[in-house]
Amino acid sequence: MPKIPMSWLGESVALGSATPEEVAAALVKVGLEEEGISGGGVEGPLVVGRVLSLVKEAQKNGKTINYCRVDVGGLNDAAGPGHAPDDGVDYPTSRGIVCGAHNFVEGDYVVVVLPGGVLPGPFPIAGRKTYGHWSDGMICSARELGLGEDHTGIIVLRHADGSAGLVGTDVELTPGDDAIELLGLGEQTVEITVTPDRGYCFSIRGVAREYSHSTGAEFTDPAGIPVMGAASAAGFEVVVEDQAPIRGTVGCDRFVARALRGFNPAAASPTWMRRRLEQSGMRSISLAVDVTNYVMLELGQPLHAYDLGKLTAPIVVRRAAPGEKLVTLDDATRDLSPEDLLITDSAAVSGGAGGHGNRAIGMAGVMGGQDTEISDATTDILIEAAHFDPITIARTARRHKLGSEASRRFERGVDTALPPAAVQRALALMQEFGGGVIDEVFTDAGHATELAPVTMEIDFPTRIVGMDFPADEVVASLEAIGCHVTRLGEQLAVVPPTWRPDLDIPVTLVEEVARLRGYAEMPSILPVAPPGRGLTHGQRVRRSVARALADAGLTEVLTYPFMSVERLDECLVPADDKRRKLVRLANPLAAEKPVMRPRVLFTLFDAVKVNLGRGSQDVAVFEVGRGYLDTGTGVAARLPLDGSVTDVQLKELDAALPEQLRMVAGVLTGSRIYAGWNRALANGAAQPWEWSDALALVEVVAHAAGVVLTPRADAYAPWHPGRAAVFTLPNGTPAAHAGELHPKVCETLGFPARSIAFQVLLDPIISFTEGALVAAEAVSQQVVAKEDFAFVVPASVTAGALVAAVREAGGDLVEDARVFDVYEGAQVEAGHKSMAVNVRMRAADHTLSADEVLGVREAVIAAATGQLGAVLR
Repeated sequence: MPKIPMSWLGESVALGSATPEEVAAALVKVGLEEEGISGGGVEGPLVVGRVLSLVKEAQKNGKTINYCRVDVGGLNDAAGPGHAPDDGVDYPTSRGIVCGAHNFVEGDYVVVVLPGGVLPGPFPIAGRKTYGHWSDGMICSARELGLGEDHTGIIVLRHADGSAGLVGTDVELTPGDDAIELLGLGEQTVEITVTPDRGYCFSIRGVAREYSHSTGAEFTDPAGIPVMGAASAAGFEVVVEDQAPIRGTVGCDRFVARALRGFNPAAASPTWMRRRLEQSGMRSISLAVDVTNYVMLELGQPLHAYDLGKLTAPIVVRRAAPGEKLVTLDDATRDLSPEDLLITDSAAVSGGAGGHGNRAIGMAGVMGGQDTEISDATTDILIEAAHFDPITIARTARRHKLGSEASRRFERGVDTALPPAAVQRALALMQEFGGGVIDEVFTDAGHATELAPVTMEIDFPTRIVGMDFPADEVVASLEAIGCHVTRLGEQLAVVPPTWRPDLDIPVTLVEEVARLRGYAEMPSILPVAPPGRGLTHGQRVRRSVARALADAGLTEVLTYPFMSVERLDECLVPADDKRRKLVRLANPLAAEKPVMRPRVLFTLFDAVKVNLGRGSQDVAVFEVGRGYLDTGTGVAARLPLDGSVTDVQLKELDAALPEQLRMVAGVLTGSRIYAGWNRALANGAAQPWEWSDALALVEVVAHAAGVVLTPRADAYAPWHPGRAAVFTLPNGTPAAHAGELHPKVCETLGFPARSIAFQVLLDPIISFTEGALVAAEAVSQQVVAKEDFAFVVPASVTAGALVAAVREAGGDLVEDARVFDVYEGAQVEAGHKSMAVNVRMRAADHTLSADEVLGVREAVIAAATGQLGAVLR
């Protein structure tokens, strides 16, 4: 997500007095979504300070702090009364500040926020007593100022020895100077989301062009600079050897290289460049590297700088050989694939490289290698600007899990006309601030393929969008985005600009015409629904289930159906379990989640982890979705397109597909009832979720679906084997599992102990209830009779078994039976427990007599005694 500093954007398009909010709104009009506006959250006094003294003091908690005296110029004497120094130093000469960082020394220039200042958050600053000292302000880190995420130490503007810190040596620093202006903290940046087809907007150039399209503001192309010198064979030799392209794709079709000689490696980056890099989310490294990053952010063309003294001509662009390796700039050794595109030179490599005697010096479009890296001793630099195939770069980056700023741009498509201008811009900046002489000639190897013209009927936008687009507006819109348009009667021949490789079919041109008109101009007309037979039985069941769970207090969520294979191990799923038959994705969105979930519960855990990680202590969520198992044949004939599809062909197609069962799952952690002084139960204490609550929620689902499920104890991962149940349909088909999660699962996933979960397969329930008539139960006019039984039973007897025996013994006269108490203690012999059952009896057509109630009572006692070994207490 690019971060666009307002002042930098204003150099390429006329912003006038537009605010960041207005700029963001204008960009939204042309399809660039706003992610946020940052900056401008600092209020003074924020000043430059110079550390006069630094005393390290060990604390009882094991931490070592620094008590510093810091010169802040004319603000040294601004402390309030009673804040006298406690170290014998004359107070008006400096401020006393306690700091926990250790990356600075006496004499360093730092950033100090004084009492009364406000940091992003907002976080107001005041003087306070801490660690035995009065701390009259704070020395700031980059993260505290909103300049980045670095919080390992404070910002050093300039080192005591005069070398550059965050600020270059080109800026004069005086204690007490305003640091807000110095660091550009008053400037705001607009952060946007760029869709994959709009890769040119990963640059100031692209965003400025889009703002111009949205508002009509004048656009000045930063790439429209004259390229000095000329391309010649006398430049550094480059050979594009990609003669055996993968899948018919040439990996590199243009490679521009140019040298700068006599560069001063000790030259520092100018402060304004460092500031813009920081505002864009990148850290300053060195002048040569900063310039390549700066030009990439400005123009959208990734660059790479080589130490020319370490190169051996010619550079060869080729695919990797089997078994070849490369040590990249991040100090990692990469095992290369024959599909990887490499930048190599002609330096000999011991043993060769699959028939190549040259060495790999970079992974094209992704990351350079260590052998030719720019160093503190580099005086001669070769700059590379190339155009690589997007698919090749995307696959390499994903294969090596090595996404970089360069690969993000190349895989979305880079302007094929940019390389010469980008190299010229970069070398001019390096020369301006680091000296040296630019070679008069440069290398421009290869030839980028021109984009093919797209033919479109002139009324096509009107027919597709449903709005009237006059022919002149269609032509003007396409020309505004840089297309070359030729009108051929009622058709247009459109040649897209070099920075828009996504414009390859007529419908993509329609999108451009529509968005330049403005999405807000499109009428919101609700289409008329065609007549039909209403919801299907399955749809009604799924909606009823979701509504019932929401009414029970759970929150419905939606998770992506992708997961890692390791999730099954985390959930203790056995190796021979059916759920191990995973559907693997050929091109996963994330390499760490390459398979489809076999059950919804496995991805629902991710939603719970996110909520727990954000501070929620009580989570109760559910999801209705599909689980996928690789049980299909994977083979099906291509179906005819004329509609003559047979039932046999449909069955073959269905058999080829993976199993895709619909299900509902829920996870509950924390408290079922919150703590409170007015809670009647447990003296106001919180009441956690229990395993029985998970079973109750399955009953809620069953009731909403119109089916009766029978529970029994069961051991099934990821549930606790002693606190879980399986539910079956009347035909014996397992339909649900519920209970307390296994302790090891809770520990591995980071859940609170005794979290509970349930999962119900909806497809078997829907099939079982399909066509069944649900009759409303009549309200009985007869009086109910109640009996309570307390049986002592063996500890192995379950509540479900006892209830089933009671119902069977009582027959039609037993309306309901429920276990309401279970006791194990001193009054019951070892190995046994007491279970109390409430039985409701009622006849449909008469009031039960005393003899009938007595008969049911005796039958219940006899059944419990005979079947379960129960003894009536």
